[in-house]
Amino acid sequence: FKPCIDGFAFYKSIVQVDGTFLYGKYKGTLLVAVVQDGRNNIIPIAFVAVEDGLCLISDRHEAIRSAYSRNGSGWTENNFVHVYYIRHIAQNFMQRFKNTALKKNVVNMGNFIITFFKTFNN
Repeated sequence: FKPCIDGFAFYKSIVQVDGTFLYGKYKGTLLVAVVQDGRNNIIPIAFVAVEDGLCLISDRHEAIRSAYSRNGSGWTENNFVHVYYIRHIAQNFMQRFKNTALKKNVVNMGNFIITFFKTFNN
């Protein structure tokens, strides 16, 4: 993966995600996120195998919601959940308030909430 890391500065700012069903011994879906560099070479940046429903982690921007809400997109309330990524929340916080101490508190609060719900659900 070192070439992928070294080439990071040259990636275009579009991430593409695709998936394929797994058959045989392993079931589920293999999802792959890729980017392109300036020469249109395709570079994998992440992959995951999922067994059932999906969890979409993002800053919950309206454009993302619009994309998965389109008719025929395949995304339904029954097969995925859309959640916030605490890092995005912290970045948005910093853009407005520019206070690193408060940003750290925001991240710690998000981590506490995650830990609390995991404990509560168990």
